[in-house]
Amino acid sequence: MYLPRDASVAQVIARIKELPGIEAVLYNAAACERFELPNDRVGDIVVVSTRHVVLGTREKEHDLSGLTVPLRSHSGISEQEVLLLFNRRVDGLPAGGSGKRLRNFDIFDVALNRVAAS
Repeated sequence: MYLPRDASVAQVIARIKELPGIEAVLYNAAACERFELPNDRVGDIVVVSTRHVVLGTREKEHDLSGLTVPLRSHSGISEQEVLLLFNRRVDGLPAGGSGKRLRNFDIFDVALNRVAAS
């Protein structure tokens, strides 16, 4: 979320934390460190909802009547584990227990550089 210049970031964070369905509210720097994000592309605060909660502005500003499939939002913390299946050997992935875990953006490196040619 980008906030007006005169907004008290601490007060906004405190208020949002009290709302139902909120898992985390973080300052830009804390969110970028935790989620490995570039801080120049992230708002003043990052709000993460709990499972099965979608964030938006106001209900009246979201006309969902035209949807023919369920609404899909950005994933939350509850959806970070994603199963990857390949039909070829994959080399050079971090070993279990190494402390390094793959993130969603690592799929490009895996698919382009680590899947065996045959």
